Amino acid sequence: MTADGWRPERAIVRRSAGTWTLQSTLQRHGLGPVAGVDEAGRGACAGPLVVAACVLRPADAGRFEGLTDSKLLTAAAREEFFALITRRAADHCVVVIPPTEVDRRGVHVANIEGMRRAVAGLSQRPGYVLTDGFPVRGFGAPALAVPKGDLVAACVAAASVLAKVTRDRLMVELDAELPQYGFAVHKGYCTPVHDAALAAHGPSDQHRYSFVNVAGAAAAGAERVLVHNGTSTLPEDPVTAAGGGVGS
Repeated sequence: MTADGWRPERAIVRRSAGTWTLQSTLQRHGLGPVAGVDEAGRGACAGPLVVAACVLRPADAGRFEGLTDSKLLTAAAREEFFALITRRAADHCVVVIPPTEVDRRGVHVANIEGMRRAVAGLSQRPGYVLTDGFPVRGFGAPALAVPKGDLVAACVAAASVLAKVTRDRLMVELDAELPQYGFAVHKGYCTPVHDAALAAHGPSDQHRYSFVNVAGAAAAGAERVLVHNGTSTLPEDPVTAAGGGVGS
């Protein structure tokens, strides 16, 4: 329902119609611009959560042939689409949420708030917002949760590419600072290699302590330096005395 009381006619959009059909239908009914929203790093136990919102130009469908869920694209293809999206998109915004905020809010709440911030960061308020998977309110515009949205709607797929490439680049930068964890390879996700690094080195300040495996690794480190009434239960060593232990 629009501000003047006009209700657009009912439209049926079939999944098989193509990834630009939903956006085009909304635009045709006066509900544009249409923003797609998606995130990267929700399931990772280290590194930031990255959320992106993107508005594509309706006439650009031909330029984005092959655009789909970022996880189904090769790294090289993601980089190519990232460059194309940032150059051709009508609007886009990327929000980076640090691990400390993910821990403080919880990953789901941080994700939803990141989506709101990404849409709010667009230069023009969208007429409609498409989210990937679950419903979100508070955009200041009508919104629709689209199951497997990054496979169904091109603007959601574009948002997924923006979020994924941004986060992967950040994890590669973190790998240069913290090479012992292998962030450049697993990007902070809970792989056997990452879990082995956690066991060997303990968590870093880039890990999410609200995640079970990180909390477990931190607790395992703390057990090595148990303190009762200010006295260590283990013989003092230079690292413990300096407060440099994992559990300090």
